[in-house]
Amino acid sequence: MNTMEAIHNRCSYRGRYKNTSVPREHLTKIMEAGLAAPSGCNKQTTSLIAVDDKEVLKKLHAVIQPPIGETAPAMICVLTRRINAYRDKCYATQDYSAAIENMLLVIVELGYQSCWIEGHITDEDKIGYQMAQILNVSDEYELVAFLPVGVAEDECVRAKKLPFEERAWFNGFGKE
Repeated sequence: MNTMEAIHNRCSYRGRYKNTSVPREHLTKIMEAGLAAPSGCNKQTTSLIAVDDKEVLKKLHAVIQPPIGETAPAMICVLTRRINAYRDKCYATQDYSAAIENMLLVIVELGYQSCWIEGHITDEDKIGYQMAQILNVSDEYELVAFLPVGVAEDECVRAKKLPFEERAWFNGFGKE
């Protein structure tokens, strides 16, 4: 699968996963792709934790309410550090966003599906913080997202995208 195929085959999968384990070498490859993403001023604010232990997954899913991705045999937790980079600008959000997209594409390339789960765990109920406590994450990091990883039980349906011409132009806004 080439890059464009992975981009066009990726979707946000929120269904059930098959009970098929994800090999450590695949989880490593996925995380390597995430860590290879660009980083503002090379501050490298993004760190990752892969979870494939059933007991740890059970503890994590006990705090994720409402439940999502609970049947996935693996999960990658995305951590960030809010470090100022350039002229007091922090690029942590951009850094972890680039890392997540890289990982989502490799996940599809390897035959799995996933979904970027962020808002679900960063709301006022502090689910990300609870997950970080379970994983013994240092206080200098914030767990901002997780990606369930596994073989989809159902077909992944891509969201309908607006036509290219309605969202992309050459040489100026709205120009042909």
